[in-house]
Amino acid sequence: MIRKVLCIVGTRPEAIKMAPVIKALQAERHIDCQVLATAQHRGLLDQILNGFAITADLDLDIMRPNQSLATLTSRLLLELDGVLQGEKPDVVLAQGDTTTVMSAALACFYLRIPFGHIEAGLRTGDLDNPFPEEANRVIASKLTRWHFAPTQRAVENLRGEGVAASAITLTGNTVIDALLMTAAQESALAVPLDSSKRLVLVTAHRRENFGEPFQNICQALKCLAERNPDIQILYPVHPNPNVKDVAHRLLGQSPNILLCAPLDYAPFIAAMKRSYLIISDSGGVQEEAPALGKPVLVLREETERPEAVDLGVVKLVGAHRDTIVEQAQRLLDDPQAYRSMAHGVSPYGDGKAAARIVKVLKQYFQSCA
Repeated sequence: MIRKVLCIVGTRPEAIKMAPVIKALQAERHIDCQVLATAQHRGLLDQILNGFAITADLDLDIMRPNQSLATLTSRLLLELDGVLQGEKPDVVLAQGDTTTVMSAALACFYLRIPFGHIEAGLRTGDLDNPFPEEANRVIASKLTRWHFAPTQRAVENLRGEGVAASAITLTGNTVIDALLMTAAQESALAVPLDSSKRLVLVTAHRRENFGEPFQNICQALKCLAERNPDIQILYPVHPNPNVKDVAHRLLGQSPNILLCAPLDYAPFIAAMKRSYLIISDSGGVQEEAPALGKPVLVLREETERPEAVDLGVVKLVGAHRDTIVEQAQRLLDDPQAYRSMAHGVSPYGDGKAAARIVKVLKQYFQSCA
């Protein structure tokens, strides 16, 4: 009997982390793996799916300029309800903590369709930080049949919330699967870099940093560029106007800051490999960079990925201009401080997470036969 698994993706990070799972499911003879794109992030999502040679079977094209979270959620629920009733999947999978994931879990719950949550159990303990992601993943966890946890700490978070041990599988993070698949290939950077300068790679786009915090981040980058003519800052800028417009206004004239459009995943990994230091508010970067031996300064007050912080290879600096400058300058000036953060460790997995997820689903299908 052929079983139908629907994999839902909405944003760039979801596509990256779901790609190894989709590929593994597509390799199974008795599983019909379909991909549904909500397109919560239209261009960035398409970019990643194309990079992994994945074609969406269904596309909601949900993205609208500056739509509110309430509007996004309501539209997602209505659209997903129609798709799920029409396609009747045996299982639905989604990854992470976006509005797409929370809406998918709720839509499945209403229709009694088993839902698997990939990267389950991440917590800061503060519903306002990150916003709205912490609430999204807490809500999703209450509606989940299979919790695919990336770390032991995530397992413990779920157990502390009363999730049965039988519903939790420690898989590692699928981002490491995607990273190892991609890093093994030689990819061109596709942006002109000065090879004589140390590269500082930047990503900053989170909603909680919009406004004054993001201006502080830009001022810190500008200060670092002015103080250190021997570095080149590469910043692939998110297309959201709250990010793009401010970044180009504040940083566009700095000679050793290169602003570019978001990179495909393979060139972005190439940029990470080439970088000396990474400054980012991205969750995925916190997981990927330590495996490549790259220090990360995280532009957030808290993180749901504390394992790398505990190992000393990631440091929280918030969106504070002086703190960002101080900590980055320390890594640029002090070789010992740099070496203490630049040792390659991978607390988030061994590259076999997708295989473990598929194994759980196959065991479930066999039990239903």
